[in-house]
Amino acid sequence: MAKKRIIVDPVTRIEGHLKIEVETEDGKITDAWSTGTLWRGVEKILKGKDSRDAWQTVLRICGVCTVSQGISSVRAVENALEMKIPLNAQYIRNIMMGSHTIVDNMIHFYIFCGLDWFDIESAAFKASPTRAAALAQSYSSWKDNSVQDMKKTQVKLQKLLNSGQLGIFSDGYSGHSDMQLPPEANLILATHYFQSLDYQRIANKIVTILGSKTPHIQNLAVGGVANPINPDSAAVLTIERLQYVKKLIDDLEDFINQTYNSDVALLAAYYPEWSEIGKGQGNFLAHPEFPLDEASDDCYIPGGYIEGRDFSTFRKITSLNDKYIEENVLESVKHSYFKGDAIQSPYNLGDLEPAYDPNNKAKYSWVKSPYFKNKTAEPGPTASVYAMHLSGFQPCIDVTNKVFKTIKKLGGGEYTLEKLDSTIGRLVAKSIRVSVMQSTIAKQWDLLIENIQRGDFTTFYKPTFPKGEIRGMGMHEAPRGALVHWARVKDGNIESYEATIPTTWLAAPRGHNGEYGAYEYALIGTKVADPKRPLEIVRIIHSYDPCMACSAHILSPDGDSYTKVKIQ
Repeated sequence: MAKKRIIVDPVTRIEGHLKIEVETEDGKITDAWSTGTLWRGVEKILKGKDSRDAWQTVLRICGVCTVSQGISSVRAVENALEMKIPLNAQYIRNIMMGSHTIVDNMIHFYIFCGLDWFDIESAAFKASPTRAAALAQSYSSWKDNSVQDMKKTQVKLQKLLNSGQLGIFSDGYSGHSDMQLPPEANLILATHYFQSLDYQRIANKIVTILGSKTPHIQNLAVGGVANPINPDSAAVLTIERLQYVKKLIDDLEDFINQTYNSDVALLAAYYPEWSEIGKGQGNFLAHPEFPLDEASDDCYIPGGYIEGRDFSTFRKITSLNDKYIEENVLESVKHSYFKGDAIQSPYNLGDLEPAYDPNNKAKYSWVKSPYFKNKTAEPGPTASVYAMHLSGFQPCIDVTNKVFKTIKKLGGGEYTLEKLDSTIGRLVAKSIRVSVMQSTIAKQWDLLIENIQRGDFTTFYKPTFPKGEIRGMGMHEAPRGALVHWARVKDGNIESYEATIPTTWLAAPRGHNGEYGAYEYALIGTKVADPKRPLEIVRIIHSYDPCMACSAHILSPDGDSYTKVKIQ
């Protein structure tokens, strides 16, 4: 039997540095290794710093998920202090978080992974704009699905292809044997790719108005937000500015519900086999989000934990202070580039020393291996949608039914919740959650206005630090799923800090007991048609939306390529 080794290094169109290595036998993946190739190191920078300022540093963990890292950081310190947060601050944070998730998830689908599924050369030279418009209008009422819109996109693509200046499109897989969409479907997705850029900007504008800038917002504070509310002052957050935020929220609705949802349904219908490929390990973890009270115990969107794909095991989580998370998360460095083989609470892991040793083959990644209830677990949109469904959260159930109905209308057959645990399923789940985000931030805006109308303008409570050491966790359901920051604070300063990021769960190397990491497990058994163009590997990994430590990038001033696919 013919064995080959395929190495994709780095995996492109993601945030950060990731190497995927697989072994195949007669074209099927039999073993896999996921390697984070960059040490984040932010935790070491924080030691001894004022805990009130930590969020400003951890924003830089990622150039995209800045809101998420900042929110988790202030929540960790607030949790340690057992602080309450003003309702206005909760609502403002909630609107920023939801808007940020919308931006991030749309970028993932249209920019990071869209080119894994649609063929731009087919869209440019083979598609009929008339037939493409007719197909799009058959399942979506989106206003910009006209023949003129399709023609405009086709002309733009033809100019790009003829010029050779392809930019992001240069990393596509045009002509690959598993590009199954008809030319007209390719043109629809290419058209919506360009249109999505405008709606990403709209959602980003919401974050910018409330956060002062994006990325790296400036309005967070331990104890609330730095957004003074005064209806009579033009220098702070006024009703006029908030009304503009509401307009932007409303502007997002049609594109998300009529276009994004429909585009993902289109893929699910045309690639039914990919709703069976790339299944995860079956343990799903989602955090609750959008607190509605000052104590952060009552969250609008529920989280929870499912074990072994068995929905009957679901344990609901509604509080950001739930000890269930704190008591059950451990992290192992047995196969990571750190000293020792420890598996322990993240509260202690900020003290670990890096130890890269190329001769120690047991250690092969800078990513640690998290455990929940002594098992590996998968965060992300699939976990979140499962938690919402099993909690009876009606906004999610309604969107899910609508998307599943569209898949069936397009010829994809009956779609079920179980299929969300797959390569295409993760994309479907993400589109469902984005619709929920849009309706949720609209609700949060209503709650903010109602509270202001009651005469409450408070946005900040001053924190008071005790002598000695305290510890706290900052839970957040980030765009990629369950995120926690763990802070040990002594006399107001950071004693130890650790961030368990969604991609830490997913991109982890082997677990403490030898289990595959999530990426590794999902790859096993997949057939690779062309080892020199391993589209199947890229599809599975991109479906998880990897976000490694993305504060450093490799750039060649001469335009040299750093992407390599090796066949051994």
